[in-house]
Amino acid sequence: MQPPQRRDTADMNMYAVPSPGIPGCPPGLEYLTTVRLMLYASIHTALVGFESNNKYEVRNAMGQNVFYAVEENDCLSRQCCGPLRPFNIHVLDNFGQEIISVTRPLKCMSCFFPCCLQELEVQAPPGNTVGYVIQQWHPLSPKFIVANEHNEPVLKIHGPFCGWSCLPDVDFEILTMDEVSKIGKISKQWTGLLREAFTDADNFGIQFPMDLDVRMKAVMIGACFLIDFMFFETTN
Repeated sequence: MQPPQRRDTADMNMYAVPSPGIPGCPPGLEYLTTVRLMLYASIHTALVGFESNNKYEVRNAMGQNVFYAVEENDCLSRQCCGPLRPFNIHVLDNFGQEIISVTRPLKCMSCFFPCCLQELEVQAPPGNTVGYVIQQWHPLSPKFIVANEHNEPVLKIHGPFCGWSCLPDVDFEILTMDEVSKIGKISKQWTGLLREAFTDADNFGIQFPMDLDVRMKAVMIGACFLIDFMFFETTN
């Protein structure tokens, strides 16, 4: 009888991959069908005066790494455009396979220019569009439409006054289109004074119904990236 094999500690932080082939589920998103809470953390540290490409970990409620994400960008865009910069974010599973691609074009971010608002496209897998996040003009509060692959509105996201809150956590509510029911939220969570002051590192939580279309769950991950860039990434 062979002795039991010793599991690497890192393996304990990885989730077990569900069986592939769930009907209607894009390849690689099977795990999202089983969760209602995702934790998102930026893991990059920017040197003073220099903006670096963002990197992220996406975890489940038990703290296990579910996905990794990395921003693809060039030095000129990072330094000249700062948080306004266009980007491509590649979301990878624990085996290094790209399962989600998030693209943000260069747009204005001023309430005085309602004709050129923020938006991004989410593909899962890359090349297969599953939805969009589109900013809606409002003079005081951030508002977004979450649309499907046909650009048909599905959900709304409403944030606090000017995207800020006096509370340690900042909530962006996920609402039905009639704004009657709140079905989830994207929360920016306090990470401590020193970390907030000297790095761009942020923690977010995404809550959504278990039975939400898995493609919309992927779009919510994209919405979290956009909210981070728009309201919580400072210009160094």
